[in-house]
Amino acid sequence: MSTASAATVHTTTAATQTTTRTGAVERDALARDGALLAARLTVGFLIFGHGAQHLFGWWGGPGFNGIAAGLSHLGYSPARFFAALLGASELTGGVLLMLGLLTPHAIVTVHWSHGPFAANGYEYPLLLAVAAATLAFTGPGQFSLDRGWRWWRGGALPGLVSLALGIGGALIVLAVKAVG
Repeated sequence: MSTASAATVHTTTAATQTTTRTGAVERDALARDGALLAARLTVGFLIFGHGAQHLFGWWGGPGFNGIAAGLSHLGYSPARFFAALLGASELTGGVLLMLGLLTPHAIVTVHWSHGPFAANGYEYPLLLAVAAATLAFTGPGQFSLDRGWRWWRGGALPGLVSLALGIGGALIVLAVKAVG
């Protein structure tokens, strides 16, 4: 065994401090970042696809007029404004998440009143919100456009800021709905 392959590295993660062989650290980091990339691409594409259904009617979605009518039925006025806001935020949020840029976090409130596991229930938006929040706390990994920014490694501050922005945005939408 060569000296280089037997070298040890002390590395600190958010959870523990470990001592391991250099190659194992590199493989572990590569595996973690690959898993984060897979999660970002999957969740980001699902969010993007949901927005494309709402705006363009892709993949059997209602399209812009259909989602505007649905939002009007739920009490959102002006419905076309909320339809554009919803579709555009899902499209751009999904693309940014796939790229690992500004690693967004989404919370969808329109489904909450239906309960889980019902037609238009909140389990799917909740799953996406938890996955996106998890990515905000862990960071997008090295295979992202965020690499080099302070938040690329995640942590409490980026995660809490993402949660605050998501909850704040949802509260603003609900307040505008209540006034309108």
